[in-house]
Amino acid sequence: MKRICVVDGQGGGIGSAVIKKLKDVFEESIEIVALGTNAIATAQMLKAKANKGASGENAIVRTVKTADIVICPISILMVHAMMGEVTPKIAEAVAGCTAEKLIIPLSQENVRIMGLAPEPLPHLIEELAKTLQNSV
Repeated sequence: MKRICVVDGQGGGIGSAVIKKLKDVFEESIEIVALGTNAIATAQMLKAKANKGASGENAIVRTVKTADIVICPISILMVHAMMGEVTPKIAEAVAGCTAEKLIIPLSQENVRIMGLAPEPLPHLIEELAKTLQNSV
């Protein structure tokens, strides 16, 4: 069974939407671990039916090492993003883990990804689900 870690922060809205879609598509054929930079984000992802969850820097750093796939908004790779919730250790752990990383190009930071047309979150999540169907 594939282990997918969904990492999010602040209110956990992106992670929750991703988890809901993955549960609709894959049901219980994958394990989804919600990793929040804070307890609120984790709680929201658990409400979306993640199999388990944990919060904070140490939980993220240790758990992404065990993932087959990591899904997160691009902000998780940016030190001090999400109003400071993303620590250097979190960004390094996610960027450096051996898991395949599916990055959602949404950010509240002052960053634009050149060459990428802006898409609403539901379209990005649909594309993410299709990509996963080919690798799970």
